[in-house]
Amino acid sequence: MKNFEPLLPFYEFIATNVTVGIHAVDLSGKTIIYNTKMKEIEGFHFDELADRSVIEMFSFRQHESTLMRVLQTGKKEINVKQTYWNKNGHEITTINDTFPLYIENKLIGAIEFARDITSLEKLVYQPLRRYGEPLTFDMITAVSESMRQVIANAKKAASVKLPVLLIGESGTGKDLVAEGMHHAVSTDPEAFVTLVSRRSAQSVLDKLQELLQDNKAYTFFFERIDFLSLDIQEQLLEVLQSLPQSKFMLIGSVGSDPITLIAEKKLSKSLYYFFATMAITIPNLTDRKEDILPFADDYFSRHRERFASNVTELAPDVQDLFLQYDWPGNLKELELLLDEIVSFMTTESTVTSDFLPMHFRFKVQQQDTTNHEPEFFMFQQQNDVMPLDAYLREAESYYVQNVLNLYEGNITKTASALGMSRQNLQYRIRKIKKQ
Repeated sequence: MKNFEPLLPFYEFIATNVTVGIHAVDLSGKTIIYNTKMKEIEGFHFDELADRSVIEMFSFRQHESTLMRVLQTGKKEINVKQTYWNKNGHEITTINDTFPLYIENKLIGAIEFARDITSLEKLVYQPLRRYGEPLTFDMITAVSESMRQVIANAKKAASVKLPVLLIGESGTGKDLVAEGMHHAVSTDPEAFVTLVSRRSAQSVLDKLQELLQDNKAYTFFFERIDFLSLDIQEQLLEVLQSLPQSKFMLIGSVGSDPITLIAEKKLSKSLYYFFATMAITIPNLTDRKEDILPFADDYFSRHRERFASNVTELAPDVQDLFLQYDWPGNLKELELLLDEIVSFMTTESTVTSDFLPMHFRFKVQQQDTTNHEPEFFMFQQQNDVMPLDAYLREAESYYVQNVLNLYEGNITKTASALGMSRQNLQYRIRKIKKQ
């Protein structure tokens, strides 16, 4: 066998300096290679990963780990988009090429090359966030009376820099309201800072202390303070109480009724009282359905402006479906669905039912089996028809994964929502992963 030792310094230099992330694991999912770019993307050091599997370290939102899937199938996966939370609690998106590694026809591991497209995703897939322009209240679609009241109250709070608690389920747009509050009183987009509480809670305090050294009039948005431990919440409160109210705008958010969260010991009563000088509840999209079609119109307008596309409207029957559906993922689910739909369109101007993705058809059908004929759930072309078993497996996989996402990976809550035991759900998840 040829001696590769003289080439090792070159391989090491390439792995260290290449502009794509490289992550290799052995058969157990433990990390073997983790280069500098991957560290930049995900925030981990090699030592943190060396003795733990990929699944232990990351929270995957839309798909299971591509590395683990390739280990299970032994087949490469090219150009797979993956969205998940990194160490610092930030949502990141990568495009991955993942390959199985064999020695003499024996699988020994998998290696992944990841291209970070997080910034591109935010530009293209979050059309409300026009980078380079402030996200103001005028850019938020608010036709319903309830949403108009939200914005009116947020403007009042911003004008006097009162601490504010935004209450609402995931995807309702709490972050949009918070950023709108900032731009109502500030012309500096860099002074709006979101501190995410989902992971590495201590980093929230560390980042806050670091920013306070700048002596800058920041707006701090503490996203989902109910994800912080009670101890960290008390430490956060101590810091916030020491800040001059006239200099900083302080906004917190929670994902459900704060009184319930306090009773469940997920929210500090004292931190709640601090933020709840003004509490603003952002309604679920299903409770303000009059905002759905105007939002779609605004989305299409932005899409035409940015990409010179032709898309202008939803067909009447599609409008009916949008108004019928309950949108458990709220505004974010609607936005992502529109992203997916327009990606299918080329010169067409009207979104007809042909462009609706299979998973949306399935969810509508699950919600109400009385309004549509069975043909509605089928593919539109004969060549697209799948065998029934394969179709049902795909539908089950999609549905289970999205309910898991809805309850942020909580097995107990997901099992309850699906009407099954924890053991049954865990069995189904294992079965899906083996498919």
